[in-house]
Amino acid sequence: MTGNERFWAVIPAGGAGTRLWPVSRAGRPKFLHDLTRSGRSLLQQTWDRVQPLAGERVLVVTGTAHRDAVVSQLPDLPADQLLAEPTPRDSMAAIGLAAAVLEARDPEAVLGSFAADQVIHDVDGFTACVSEAVALAAAREVVVTIGIEPTHPSTAFGYIRSGDLVDPAGGGTARVVQEFVEKPDAERAAAYLATGQYRWNGGMFVVRARVLLDLLAANHPDLAAGLREIAADPTRLDERWPGLEKIAIDHAVAEPAAEQGVVATVPGTFDWDDVGDFDALAGLLGADTEDGDPGSGLAVLGDPARVRTIDASGIVVADGQRDIAVVGLDDVVVVDTGDALLVTTRARAQDVKKIVEGLKADRRTELL
Repeated sequence: MTGNERFWAVIPAGGAGTRLWPVSRAGRPKFLHDLTRSGRSLLQQTWDRVQPLAGERVLVVTGTAHRDAVVSQLPDLPADQLLAEPTPRDSMAAIGLAAAVLEARDPEAVLGSFAADQVIHDVDGFTACVSEAVALAAAREVVVTIGIEPTHPSTAFGYIRSGDLVDPAGGGTARVVQEFVEKPDAERAAAYLATGQYRWNGGMFVVRARVLLDLLAANHPDLAAGLREIAADPTRLDERWPGLEKIAIDHAVAEPAAEQGVVATVPGTFDWDDVGDFDALAGLLGADTEDGDPGSGLAVLGDPARVRTIDASGIVVADGQRDIAVVGLDDVVVVDTGDALLVTTRARAQDVKKIVEGLKADRRTELL
């Protein structure tokens, strides 16, 4: 538990998850799906995970198109704690809107932003890590991020380079963030891990609402002012929202704040996965061979009775009505949603987004 009654969990529920097409689509993105076979969608799992930290103090920010689905999946969420964006304006506008709403209620409120489409099984480890971050954000005018311990030199994530301990005498684990770096190539990612100074940027931020908006105002004053105007008068949302700058929170606040030395990172040792593509999903689900050996067989999401396999490995998503047979293929990805069929390899899973780009160019909106 954080022990901080001013702490609010903010869940940005957005993004189309284009690398998980055709399962994830604009009308029903990945956070609304149960991708872990748990019986709970990723959004619901995120809600469950923040309850020990925030209790009823949860804000969800989502698109207007997804409002009804979010309400259906989170029936205990109070109506005034669901913020609906008229159109996507990237993460800074979404998280900033929540910060402005909280600031209007309590300028010293501490918010923690946790994306709705991540998977974490170690809830106790997550809770302990965030609790330390909340205590630090409440005591200092800093942005605190959670640095995920890398399991391999991934090229799919940005990295955080950390320096000295924030409080060497205090016994905490937080370190000063020296810089945020963009997704590297494989060689550079391996070099990062060799230093022991780098962690994955999981996009989790803990900060006082006022501090976040003041830092935003220093470099993007119009965006900060617009968000504060909307919070002060919600009837101006439709008027002001389209003109807000579209920018990610990393670029708008985290990176410039790190240059000023006012960003800290608490190391997260819990398991973490952002389920970014079908390769990640295959690894997350695992697979069982006929002899019970995990890892070398075929992971199945959907109805396993519709999938037949001989000497194959990878992942099959059976979301349609057809039976699927896979014979003699290694690390394959087969996704059937009834109206679309994707066949690729785990190694090329990142390229699925190019299919979505092509569909957009061809105006195939019925498939998006």
